[in-house]
Amino acid sequence: MKNSLMHLPKAELHLHIEGTLEPELILELAARNGITLPFPSLEALREQYEFSDLQSFLNLYYANMAVLITEADFADMTRAYLRRAKECGVRHAEIMFDPQAHLARGIALETVVDGIHSALSSSEAEFGISTGLIAAFLRDETEDSALAVLEELLAIDAPIIGIGLDSAEVGNPPSKFIRLFQRARDAGLRLVAHAGEEGPASYVVDALDLLGVERIDHGIRSVEDPALVARLVAEQIPLTVCPLSNVRLRAVDTLAEHPLPHMLAAGMNVSVNSDDPAYFGGYAGTNFEQLEDVFGWGAAAALTLAGNSVRSSFASQERKNELLADIEQWGAAQD
Repeated sequence: MKNSLMHLPKAELHLHIEGTLEPELILELAARNGITLPFPSLEALREQYEFSDLQSFLNLYYANMAVLITEADFADMTRAYLRRAKECGVRHAEIMFDPQAHLARGIALETVVDGIHSALSSSEAEFGISTGLIAAFLRDETEDSALAVLEELLAIDAPIIGIGLDSAEVGNPPSKFIRLFQRARDAGLRLVAHAGEEGPASYVVDALDLLGVERIDHGIRSVEDPALVARLVAEQIPLTVCPLSNVRLRAVDTLAEHPLPHMLAAGMNVSVNSDDPAYFGGYAGTNFEQLEDVFGWGAAAALTLAGNSVRSSFASQERKNELLADIEQWGAAQD
C-alpha cells in the first residue's frame, strides 16, 4: 500500500514555507545572490541537520533564510514545495510564513508576500493544489512587534487567510499574544497557534481560551491532561500533528513512541503534516509511509487522517466536498 499512501489525496495544514528550503536550493540561491555561506559544500551543509532540540533547529532555520532576497527567490522556494507536495498527494495546502524573520533581515514585506503569492496564485492550475497563506508570528518576539507587522500586512492588503504563532514555545506562553489575536479576529482572519509541542498541555488550553484559536498546531502533549483530551474529542478541535518533526526535534524519542496512535484511538481530530520537511526528513507522503511502516496501519487509519485534514482546513465547503470525494474514491480502490 506504500505507493498508494504517497498518493492518497490529503490536505497539509502545518507547513512552514521557509522550512521547505532544501540544501540544493540554498546553495543555488546563495550563488545567485552573491552570498557566501559558512558551509563550503552541500555535504557540509547537510551535516548541520542533526538537532538536539527546537532551538538548535531554529538557529539553522533562520541562518539559511539569508539566501532569500528577491521576489523570485521566494517564488522559487514556494514552487519547489508545491511540486513536491503534488508528488505526495497534497491537494490543499495552508502555508505559513514568518514575516518578522524577513523584516529583521531588511527584506521588505511586499517582497516576501508578493514572491510567495506569485507561486500560490497559479498553484491550482499548475499543480492541482488549492492554497491559503497564514502569517505566523514569532512567540519569542514581543507582542508589540507582532501587532506592528500585522497592521502592515493589513495595510498592504496581503492575501493572507489567517495568523499563527510559532518559534520557541518554552517560556513564551499564549497569554503574551491576546491583543494580537483579538486584532486578527476583528480583521476577519482565521486563527491557529503552535501549542503543546515542547510547551505543556496548559499552553493548548490557553491557546483555545485566551487566543480563541480554531486549530492547534502540534498539540501532542495534550495527552498528558485527560480533561483536555476529553474536551478536544468532544469539540473535535483540529490538531495538526507532525510526526517526523517531533522525532527530529526530540519532542518524542522515536516514531514508535509517538502518541499519534493513542490520539487517533481516543477520537481526537488529528491530521498528519510535515512542518519543515527539508529539515525533518520528509514531506507529507513520507510521514504517512513511515507511520505505516512503524504502526502497520491499514487503509482505514490513512482515510481517517486524510479526511480529518480536509475537514479541518479553511478551504471552501465546495473544495472540501471535492477532496473528500477523492479520498473516498481512493479508499474504494483499496478494497
